[in-house]
Amino acid sequence: MSADTCSDSTIITETRNWLERAVIGLNLCPFAKSVYVKNQVRLVVSQARHLDSLLDDLDRELDLLVSSSADDIDTTLLIHPYVLTDFLDYNDFLDVADGVVAEHELEGIIQIASFHPDYQFEDTEPDDISNYSNRAPYPTLHLLREASLDRAVAAFPEAESIYLRNIETLQRLGLAGWRRVMAGDAGE
Repeated sequence: MSADTCSDSTIITETRNWLERAVIGLNLCPFAKSVYVKNQVRLVVSQARHLDSLLDDLDRELDLLVSSSADDIDTTLLIHPYVLTDFLDYNDFLDVADGVVAEHELEGIIQIASFHPDYQFEDTEPDDISNYSNRAPYPTLHLLREASLDRAVAAFPEAESIYLRNIETLQRLGLAGWRRVMAGDAGE
């Protein structure tokens, strides 16, 4: 479905389904469930149709995140369905987004993780199942508090193995299994 035909509530619902079914349901991020069930994940849809507007939204969300208590907003998903829909453009933009974090003097405080419907790791084919670990329904910038991430990593033994475990999970699942999970048919 094209984002142009979706309401913000539909975009957020589809993103929540991805979080619940894939990120949490498949345990792709073992840190996600605790903040999600405590309602500490902010999901916001950017109406940006060009990069300047997206940068304004990123500025606002960074300011809001750092001025809020982690108990209220631990992490933010800035969903931008109308801009950077081409993965290569999106991937190039990530350096700009990191530059915005630096401009806000938030290096070491906030980091950005990236998700895109066409996410592709270097040296993989577009249909490689490993790419699905970073595939979201819409282009999304995930703003993470580094202090929260540090606490989560300290509590998770061998956090560096998460990526490899995710690849194994996705390979066992396969593309057909991924589609079932995303459709909500994982148990069938």
